Amino acid sequence: MVTTVLTSDAVAGYLQARIHAGDYSPGDRLPPQRELAEQLGVARVSVRLGIRRLVESGYLEVRRGASGGAFVTELSEPLEAWRHRLRSMAGEVDELIDFRTAVETKAAALAANRATRAELAEMRAALRAMRLLRSSERDSRTAFRQADAAFHDALSRAARNRRLDVAIREARLELFTPYDLLAFDEPVAPVLADHQAIYEAVRDGDSARAATLMAEHIQHTRDQLRSFVSAGS
Repeated sequence: MVTTVLTSDAVAGYLQARIHAGDYSPGDRLPPQRELAEQLGVARVSVRLGIRRLVESGYLEVRRGASGGAFVTELSEPLEAWRHRLRSMAGEVDELIDFRTAVETKAAALAANRATRAELAEMRAALRAMRLLRSSERDSRTAFRQADAAFHDALSRAARNRRLDVAIREARLELFTPYDLLAFDEPVAPVLADHQAIYEAVRDGDSARAATLMAEHIQHTRDQLRSFVSAGS
């Protein structure tokens, strides 16, 4: 039973990370339990218990019937818990932002020297997607966040450093910034401008400018988080 509990924790953690990353958004239905069990290489009971944990924490709701299953909620409960967590650990959040600045500026500098044509094309594709999704609709904001993540993922891979890539992904997931759910309007145009400028510096092989622009972009994230916390006061 101990093994099952530990495995169910891992399932819950995996699904929660996927939700944080925007792979599953509010209203999305998760794959059937049998399919998830096969994907993760665990027993169905572990998937069932993992889903139950996320139902209890407000991430999922289970609907019955032919069109039922486990669905991502509006995330209001996890979002408020996240806001409370930010208030109670402001110093730790600043440390995490500082860490992101360190690793992502280095990755941007390395990408400026190492990015392939294919990786530059991935960044351009993410930028195109972001331009097409400049809308206030929930679905568009969710897709915008996914395109944002795709841009950072492509840039991180272009740095050609597996340790940096892992560190960046973990730091981004730990922050859990669901911009499509925030109570204030996301500054879409400035975010897009930041990404475009970073892309151009990487494309031009200007490592110093790529690092500087990435540092400025992450500072904007810090400012947005502070606004989010104060908005709920």
